[in-house]
Amino acid sequence: MKNKKFIRRNWTKASRLGKGRKKKQVWRAPKGRHSKTRMKRKGYPIKVMIGFKQSQKKKAKPARINNVKELKRIEKGETVTINKMGKKKKIQLAKIAKEKGISISNLNVNKILKKVQKQEEAKNKTKEKKK
Repeated sequence: MKNKKFIRRNWTKASRLGKGRKKKQVWRAPKGRHSKTRMKRKGYPIKVMIGFKQSQKKKAKPARINNVKELKRIEKGETVTINKMGKKKKIQLAKIAKEKGISISNLNVNKILKKVQKQEEAKNKTKEKKK
């Protein structure tokens, strides 16, 4: 079946039903005694019925990671999300993920590793100046 758009009947006639208000244009089942839509009359909007649902292929949800041990169990090419954790742990996970080829959805691995590398270089320069 084609992709039908089910919106409330007579939404164009009254502003309170959604004329210029998209949120109010949602489907409501017709309940009136003489409602032509309820009686499924020809020439009136289609009533929501079984069979109009669009089949959607569901994507696999990414695994949630709390620590390094859990990340080591994940295979190459998979996507993960990391829970709340400190900076040190995030850096460890980013390094392991880059080695294994695992993508982390809520963390930019390259960005965090570059930032850490710059910080280390700055630390080394200050140590050399002190000597």
